Amino acid sequence: MLHRRGVLAAAGAALTTVARAQPAWPDRPVRLLVGFPAGGPTDFAARLLQEPLQALWGQPLVVENRPGASQNIAVEALTKSPPDGYTLLLCTSNLTSNPAVFARLPFDTLRDVTPIIVIYSSPTVLFTGADQPYRRVQDVIEAALRQPGLAAATSGVATSGHFATEMFMRAAKVELTHVPYRGAVPAMQDVIGGRVPITFSTLSGAIGLARDGKLRPIAVAAPRRARAFPDVPTMAEQGIEIRDTSPWYSFAGPAGMPEALVARIAADVQALLRRPEIIARIEEAAGVVEGEGPAEFRKRIPREIAVNAEVAKLANIRIE
Repeated sequence: MLHRRGVLAAAGAALTTVARAQPAWPDRPVRLLVGFPAGGPTDFAARLLQEPLQALWGQPLVVENRPGASQNIAVEALTKSPPDGYTLLLCTSNLTSNPAVFARLPFDTLRDVTPIIVIYSSPTVLFTGADQPYRRVQDVIEAALRQPGLAAATSGVATSGHFATEMFMRAAKVELTHVPYRGAVPAMQDVIGGRVPITFSTLSGAIGLARDGKLRPIAVAAPRRARAFPDVPTMAEQGIEIRDTSPWYSFAGPAGMPEALVARIAADVQALLRRPEIIARIEEAAGVVEGEGPAEFRKRIPREIAVNAEVAKLANIRIE
């Protein structure tokens, strides 16, 4: 059921041992920053764990939406907070794409952020509208060869969909015209309406429209098929190899947090990720449970920043 069951079990046992030795925490409400508006997939991740963590900690977990600048406003607020565990961030993989594309950031991701735990991820999927003729990746490639500059919508510049679009063009040797929108909803609306033929979008944000038959999933841009659509093959299965751009959702804190406190929070979240009802809600939202603890998460961040920087340079993705 959990594709990282071993990670959750082994890391959880070690972290729980550390956590038991810690003094009482928290003894007042904890603030959880979210860098995107209420109602979206990032906010869903925060609300998913809000009540269970409140019950576990015996204190309110106050979700505070700080949208703007592709999550940078929330990250900056986090980095200016005391490292005492009373301000946390529910962040996305923008944490590793923003340093690759923004000319200037008011913080240093590697220096100013403490990675705690990756909660879950959701695959990026190539979708088309229900009225479009495309049924497989090869159909899109052939259309792009006949019509160079075929339009591809995404939720914005430097999003996971944008990176997937750029990597797809290079792997398939086709030319697409990237059409960035201010969010996934307007992008998907134009694909449904036939104004743009394809989009690379996060499955968690499009799953309702796909289940209703308004969007047709063509290929999963991830290492494995999506549980929600087991009959939809991956890009690799259709002959196109691109890096996994699946967005992930995680907990992070400001720099300087005590290691024992980081371990305590990670252990508590990992315990929740073993609960069947939590797993079911994540999978229902087209998510894949991760449970990657502080040590591995710490390694993930510089690795992804480096890869994203390479793609951004090749595609000339830059935000001034």
